[in-house]
Amino acid sequence: MNPLFTHPMGVGTWAWGDRLFWGYGRGYREEDLKQAFRESLEAGVSLFDTAEFYGFGLSETLLGRFMAQSGARPYLVTKFFPYPWRLSRKSLLQALRGSLRRLGVEAVDLYLLHWPWPPVPLRVWAEALAEAYERGLARGVGVSNCSLAQLAEAKAVLDRHGVPLLANQVEYSLLVRDWEAHLPTLRREGIALMAYSPLAMGWLTGKLDPRNPPKGYRGSKYRPHLGRLERLLPLLEELARAKGTSPGAIALRYLMEKGTLPIPGAKNPAQVRGNAEALRLSLGPEEMALLEGAS
Repeated sequence: MNPLFTHPMGVGTWAWGDRLFWGYGRGYREEDLKQAFRESLEAGVSLFDTAEFYGFGLSETLLGRFMAQSGARPYLVTKFFPYPWRLSRKSLLQALRGSLRRLGVEAVDLYLLHWPWPPVPLRVWAEALAEAYERGLARGVGVSNCSLAQLAEAKAVLDRHGVPLLANQVEYSLLVRDWEAHLPTLRREGIALMAYSPLAMGWLTGKLDPRNPPKGYRGSKYRPHLGRLERLLPLLEELARAKGTSPGAIALRYLMEKGTLPIPGAKNPAQVRGNAEALRLSLGPEEMALLEGAS
């Protein structure tokens, strides 16, 4: 059985150490992240998703430090970034060893190709993932941001080595539901869909106003969805009031009911607690249908 199917939710650590996009060091610092790490484990969330690209290695370093200080060993996911100067499968193994040093472990539980970008063909990176698995540096492998055709290509390479493809990590939320029709097929194939940006970078928490969107990336990226947000947010708020929780928890629970593994970010313990509320909720068929219709 795919071990990811035993994790209802994880923690995304893109913001851990990222100064360029998230402003690490200004509104939150290392101590906030350490408390978020501890709060996650106490809430029963024991999967952490990071990448060598996040904070240019600082996310992995911080996560490794928190593990060493606490003695905890959660399920670790990290990713290889195919920079254009990385031209051989050997570079993936070198990058993975760098991630292992920063994390302070001998092997990660899941290693993903972050993006299937050229110039190196996807099949070459899939061969390298198989080698990482065979060398015992990664206990499982998968991909991220792959299309259905790319997923099939990577799986065919891994199948030849007898290595299971455990995951495709993609953007998936109530606003971005492109993969929803494929979820039953993925499940039958034993592939988990890991959902990043499951709260649409904060839009589905109700803390951003679609009538006055923020400047920058979060505003521009979701501008095409503002009309749907004006329909969806009142429903999320109504369901949240009825269940004594938050709109964000309802949005996360929707993804969990669909059988995906959401990995919302958390920069402090309060955000962890808010996300973890989704673990105790349930949504009935009528509520799910309302959310589908509004989104």
